[in-house]
Amino acid sequence: MAFRKVLRRTAAVGGGAVAAAFGLSQLMEYRRRQPGSARLAHVAAEAELKVPYADELPPRHAQLAALRDAEEFDVLVIGGGATGAGCALDAVTRNLKTALVERSDFSSGTSSRSTKLIHGGVRYLQKAVMQLDYEQYLMVKEALHERANLLEIAPHLSAPLPIMLPVYKWWQLPYYWAGIKMYDLVAGIHCLKSSYVLSKSRALELFPMLKKDRLVGAIVYYDGQHNDARMNLAIALSAARHGAAVANYTEVVRLLKTEEQKVCGARCRDVITGQEFDVKAKCVINATGPFTDSLRKMDEQEVPNICQPSAGVHIVIPGYYSPDNMGLLDPATSDGRVIFFLPWENMTVAGTTDTPTDVTAHPIPGEDDINFILREVRNYLSADVEVRRGDVLAAWSGIRPLVTDPNSRDTQSICRNHVVSISNSGLVTIAGGKWTTYRSMAEETLDAAIKGLSLAAEPCRTVGLMLEGAKGWTPTLYIRLVQDYGLEKEVAQHLASTYGGKAFDVAKMAQVTGQRWPIVGKRLVSEFPYIEAEVLYAVKEYACTAIDVIARRTRLGFLNVQAADEALPRIVQIMGKELSWSQEKKTEEMEAARKFLYHEMGYRSRSEQLTKTSEINLDYQEIVRYKNRFHKFDKETKGFITTVDVQRVLESINVHIDENALHEILNEVDLNKNGQVEIDEFLQLMSAVKKGQVSDSRLAILMKTAEETLDKRGPVTVDRSGGGV
Repeated sequence: MAFRKVLRRTAAVGGGAVAAAFGLSQLMEYRRRQPGSARLAHVAAEAELKVPYADELPPRHAQLAALRDAEEFDVLVIGGGATGAGCALDAVTRNLKTALVERSDFSSGTSSRSTKLIHGGVRYLQKAVMQLDYEQYLMVKEALHERANLLEIAPHLSAPLPIMLPVYKWWQLPYYWAGIKMYDLVAGIHCLKSSYVLSKSRALELFPMLKKDRLVGAIVYYDGQHNDARMNLAIALSAARHGAAVANYTEVVRLLKTEEQKVCGARCRDVITGQEFDVKAKCVINATGPFTDSLRKMDEQEVPNICQPSAGVHIVIPGYYSPDNMGLLDPATSDGRVIFFLPWENMTVAGTTDTPTDVTAHPIPGEDDINFILREVRNYLSADVEVRRGDVLAAWSGIRPLVTDPNSRDTQSICRNHVVSISNSGLVTIAGGKWTTYRSMAEETLDAAIKGLSLAAEPCRTVGLMLEGAKGWTPTLYIRLVQDYGLEKEVAQHLASTYGGKAFDVAKMAQVTGQRWPIVGKRLVSEFPYIEAEVLYAVKEYACTAIDVIARRTRLGFLNVQAADEALPRIVQIMGKELSWSQEKKTEEMEAARKFLYHEMGYRSRSEQLTKTSEINLDYQEIVRYKNRFHKFDKETKGFITTVDVQRVLESINVHIDENALHEILNEVDLNKNGQVEIDEFLQLMSAVKKGQVSDSRLAILMKTAEETLDKRGPVTVDRSGGGV
C-alpha cells in the first residue's frame, strides 16, 4: 500500500513537469517537420549509392597509392576517430572524392575509450530543465534521434540496455520518475522502451548485488550500448567500401597552401615506412579531437586554443559484479559526478571521472581515479559483495575534447555541444560533441564546408545507411556459424556480434582444432572467445601493429590486461607471418604492446599493488598459518621456494603444470626478480590478498589448494612410502 501511495504522489508531482516536456518536445517536432527548417537529411535508398568495394576492401598499400597518385580530392579529412570517419562517410556518399588520414590507428584515441553508451544524456536533460537551458534540451533531443539511427544501422554492434537508478529516499522517487519520463517523452517515436518503476523486492530480484539497506525502490530506463572501437572501425570501413581513400598510420606533417594562403591539402608521412607525399584537396577538415588546436596552429600559429581537455577514467571488473543485462546509474556521487556501472562484453565497466588534463596521445589512468570509482561502486553494492582493488582487470583514461566556441565573443565559456568553424584560410574544424552524435556532427560539418567552400555535392545520405557488417546480420546468425563451421557457441556469438554479416569471412579463415569439438576456431586465450583467425582478418581491416589487434580489432586489452599479455606472443607470431616481419620487428611489437598494456591499460597500477615496500598487515595467527603453508613447499627451510620446489609438491598430489607456466606464476610474486619467492614476498602477497589489493593470484590459489589436498591425505605411512631405514 505504501508503495502504491508513493506512486500516486509520484504521478501527481511529476505530471506537470512531464506535460511541459511533452509540449516542448511536440513543438520542436512540429517545427522540425516544417518546410525549410528540417536540418537532418531523410533516409537515402542504399540502391542509389555505388559501393565500389562491396566484395573486398583495397589493402593499405593500395589506399596509400590512391592518396599519393590522386591529382586532387574534394575532401581530405584529418583524424580517424568517430567524427573523422563519420565525415569521410558523409562526404563519399555525397559523391565527393574523399580521403581520410589518421596518424595512429582508427579509434586509437578517445573514440575507443568511452563509457560504451549510445545515449541522449539524462544529466543534460536535468540541467536543461533545472536551468531552463534550451540549448541543452536541443542537444538531448538530437542525441536521442541519433541514438535510434545508430542502433538501426549497426544492430550487430549495438543494442538497447536497461539501466537501473536505485532510489534510497522516498522524496527522490517522484523527482527521478518525472525526469526519466521526460527523457522518454523527449525521445518521442525514438523511445527504445518505456521506463518503469520497481518495488524494492523486484529491484533486488533483478539486481541482487544492490545494497538493500534503506532501498525504497528503483526506476529503470533504456539507453543504447555499443562496442565503440569496432563501431568506429565499421564507419571507416564503410567509407572505404564506398570509395574513400582511407589510411591509418599516416601523419600530417604540415598543411599545404596556395599563393593566396588558402589551405589546399596536406603533406603526409607514412608512419610505418617514413615516406612523405602530398595530398591535394579542395577542402581540408580538421577532426582530430583533443589535438584540434595542434592542427589549427599549423594553419595559423597565433590562433587561440579552443580545446579544454578533460580526462575520464574507466575500470573493468569481473562480470559477476553486475547482472548480464542490467546497468546501474549513480546520479550523484560524493563529488557530484555521475557514475555508470554497466555489463559489457561479459565483464563490468564502471566510470567515468572528469578531471582537467593535458593533451597526450597516451593518457594513463591514475590510481586516485581508480580508487574513487571503486569507492562509489562500494556505496551501491551489498556489503556481502567485497569490492576489491585486485579485481580491477583493466583501466583506461580517455580525453574528452571540451571546446569553447571560436566564433563567440566570450571565449572562456565552454560549449556544451560541438563547434564547426571555417578559418580565413578555409580550414574546416569540427570539435567537441559526443560519440552518439558523430553522424549529425559530420553532416553539419559537410554542410558548412559545401556552403563555405562552394563544393558541388549531393544531400546527406547517412541517415539509415547500414554500416560494415550490418547487412546480412540477424539475431540468430550465430546458429548458422555453429552449424556450418563447427564453432563453439560462445565463439560464434562473439563473431556474429562483432563482425555481423562478415562473420562468415572470419569463420572461413579459422583453422581446424584437431579436436572432436569445436571443429574450427583456436582461441587466443582460454577464457575469452577471440580466435586466431581474427588476427588474420584484422590485417584485412588495416591492423598494422599488435596493439591494433589487442585494443581495437579485439577488445582483449580493454577487458583483461593479463589475458592480453598472454595472447601477445601468438598474435605477434601470426601477424609476423602475414606481414613478413623480421625477428627484430616482432620483438619491437612485443615491447610496444606490453608498454601499452602497462601504462595505458592499467597493468602498471595492477602490478604495483604488490611491491617490495608492501606492508605485511597480518595478525600473528595468520602469519603462523601462512608460514606453515610455505614450509610445505620449502622442505629444506631455505627461506625461499623455486619452480623445482613447487613442481615436487604438485607431482606428489598428481597435478602437472608446464614448467614455463610455473615460471610465470612465480614471477608474478618474485619482487626481487631473482628466480625465487622468499618467505617475506609470500607474506606480502597474502597480506595484499587479504586487503583486496590483489585477487586471482595463481600462486596463492595453487599453494592453498595443494595444502588442502595434502592435509586431507594425512601423513604418509612408512609402509605406503615404500619403507625406510
